[in-house]
Amino acid sequence: MKRIRLTKEEQEIEDSADKLVPASKATRERVEGIIERSKRNEAISLRMSSFDLEQIKARAAEQGMPYQTLINVLVHKYVTNQVLDKDEFLKTLQAAKDSGAI
Repeated sequence: MKRIRLTKEEQEIEDSADKLVPASKATRERVEGIIERSKRNEAISLRMSSFDLEQIKARAAEQGMPYQTLINVLVHKYVTNQVLDKDEFLKTLQAAKDSGAI
C-alpha cells in the first residue's frame, strides 16, 4: 500500500484528531447560517471604466471563467481580507530577510 506524505499542518491535524470535540448546537447553527447567507447572490448594477472592464474580461478569459465570476471573486477576496497590499507585502518580506527569518 502506498503511503501518503502529509504536510506539517496536515500531520498536526491528524495527530490532534482524537482531541477534537463537536461544535455546540448554537455554534453549528451560527456557522450554517453564515454558509447559507453566503450562497445567496444578489444582482447589482455597476459602472466602471471601459478600460478596466476590458482588462477584467481579458484576465477572466485567461483563467477560463466568465468576467462576472472574476469580479465576484475579487470582491469576495477584498471583503474577507484576502487581498494583500503589494508594498506592505514587500516591506514585510524584506524585514523577514533582513532579520534572517528567511
